[in-house]
Amino acid sequence: VQLQASGGGLVQAGDSLRLSCAVSGLTFGTDVMGWFRQAPGKERQFVSAISWSGSSTTYADSVKGRFTISRDNAKNTVYLQMNSLKPDDTAVYYCAVKRYGVYSYWGQGTLVTVSS
Repeated sequence: VQLQASGGGLVQAGDSLRLSCAVSGLTFGTDVMGWFRQAPGKERQFVSAISWSGSSTTYADSVKGRFTISRDNAKNTVYLQMNSLKPDDTAVYYCAVKRYGVYSYWGQGTLVTVSS
C-alpha cells in the first residue's frame, strides 16, 4: 500500500493550497480517508476525514470553515483544499487510510509553510 501526498509549499497568510493524496495497492473507495498534520515540536493532530462515499466529512475546529476534504474514487485520490491559510497551519500534512477503526496506512507527508 502506498500513499503519495503532494501539493505542499511555501505560501503567505491568506493564500490557498490544495493537497492531494494518491493511493495505490488497496481497493480505494471502501475506506475512510483522513488528513493529519504535525507542526515542529508538536504531536500529530487530526485535521479532517471523509467517508468512503464522500457523503460524510469531519473537521478539526481549527480548520472548520477554511479547509475542505474531498475524494475522487475513480482516481484513487483524496484532496484537502486549504483556504485562508494561517501561520499556525504550518506543518507536515499526512494522509492516511482507516481500516478496522484504525488509521493503518500513512503517506510520507507534504510540508506546508505559511508565512505571516
